[in-house]
Amino acid sequence: MTTFIPLDAPALYSELLRGVRSLLRPDTSLVGVWSGGAWLAERLHADLGLSGRHGVISSTLHRDDFAARGLSNSRDVTHLPFSIDGRHILLIDDVLHTGRTVRAVLNELFDFGRPASVELAVLVDRGGRELPIEPAFAAARFTLPAAQRLSLARADDGSFLFSLHQEP
Repeated sequence: MTTFIPLDAPALYSELLRGVRSLLRPDTSLVGVWSGGAWLAERLHADLGLSGRHGVISSTLHRDDFAARGLSNSRDVTHLPFSIDGRHILLIDDVLHTGRTVRAVLNELFDFGRPASVELAVLVDRGGRELPIEPAFAAARFTLPAAQRLSLARADDGSFLFSLHQEP
């Protein structure tokens, strides 16, 4: 069952924009985690007036549950339109939970080169970490029960909203 919840996504995005602005260096590249993080990185890149292009990264091929999930979507691919070597990378994701997606994304990122540094900014840190991964910035932090899954959705007009799924 999917329920749309009344988290103020536009206000959280504004807070994320402020936090990301404080983390940027002149040589930082934004890389959004597919899919919600990619939407956020795209909008942040435009709102911050950054030059160059932002990247999109997938966790699919490095997930520890790959055998169960398989390839989820043919569009679910990594696209990094710049060299990773020596670059400061700011990973953008919508919701941080266990840390397993970030671990998989880091493995994918290092398949493309060796960055100078990698930081993580998220819209929501919902707690429940299973790995020692912590964001440099989170627009909001709260705890949800393990059986609930919080997701960012993007409406046809480009606005963001959150949905909450109850897992069996």
